[in-house]
Amino acid sequence: MTNRPFNDLPHAEPDHPKVRFGKVGILLANLGTPDDYTYWPMRRYLSEFLSDKRVVDYSAWLWQPLLQGIILSKRPFSSGKAYESIWNHEAGESPLLTITKDQTKAIKAQMHAQFGDRVEVDFCMRYGNPSTKSKVREMVENGCDRILFFPLYPHYAGATSATANDQLFRALMEEKWQPSVRTVPAYYDQPSYIDALAKSVEEAYSKLDHRPDVLVTSYHGVPKRYLMEGDPYHCQCQKTSRLLRERLGWDEGAIKTTFQSKFGPEEWLQPYTVEEVARLAEAGHKRIAVIAPAFSADCIETLEEINEEIKESFEEAGGEAFTYIPCLNDQPAHIAALSHVITENLKGWID
Repeated sequence: MTNRPFNDLPHAEPDHPKVRFGKVGILLANLGTPDDYTYWPMRRYLSEFLSDKRVVDYSAWLWQPLLQGIILSKRPFSSGKAYESIWNHEAGESPLLTITKDQTKAIKAQMHAQFGDRVEVDFCMRYGNPSTKSKVREMVENGCDRILFFPLYPHYAGATSATANDQLFRALMEEKWQPSVRTVPAYYDQPSYIDALAKSVEEAYSKLDHRPDVLVTSYHGVPKRYLMEGDPYHCQCQKTSRLLRERLGWDEGAIKTTFQSKFGPEEWLQPYTVEEVARLAEAGHKRIAVIAPAFSADCIETLEEINEEIKESFEEAGGEAFTYIPCLNDQPAHIAALSHVITENLKGWID
């Protein structure tokens, strides 16, 4: 806990307990990460993730025996192997954790330059560590009586933004003096975000000897049923792709929107990335680039799934040149875009 002086409550009696208050907390939130890629850390992480009703909404009596008995006896081994292939061994953590730390450091510097020590900036994870509960507790102890909660997902989905917010609200239920809170809405169409995406594409293309035939925008998938039940994720992804194409000044057809990471038996949003890249290769598009606009930081789904599994699907179908364009991570344009979103959402609290 940061060692800051206590504030005096107005009109408080001399023997009133000392408290800290008057600061604004900015709490960034990302998906989460296992503590290690070995079996038991992977199992704990996957159990927490796949037990979330926002992620898998099947009846618990049907899903939990299958999850705890069959899936979690095998999946930690395969997932652990995938994590090991991308692990930041030097830091002893996943790339997602490393990048989120870097983003937080950069945003903290920007916020302190604007608002000084009136704000406190930190991050939490929906699954794994550091937990949302622990960081809310820490901010309250440090005098944050207002918290801006920022799920780092450009697009809203029940399985991402909503479950992150759910966890925040659970944490607030345990606070004697609840801070006022705001949750940052999706920013999929913010000009600064679209511009940051476009700049990353332009920079990547400038380094290539041959221009890709097609740019594939690969978004994390969700069951199609979620769209039919009112989740806006699919529509927001389509708009991001359109705005990106318009910002780049490209013709229609130059960008293909696809969805990855299908899990389970039911139909998910289509086309599936792993199948679409193969179709593109078979149709004569031998050079493609892939970008993942829904991910604010590179993680297992981008570094392993896109850059290994999806790349392999493209090459096996006859593709010759596969370019993965990294997530925006802590690129200056991305930090500027996130900082702009934060500043807009702080209005009325701090100027």
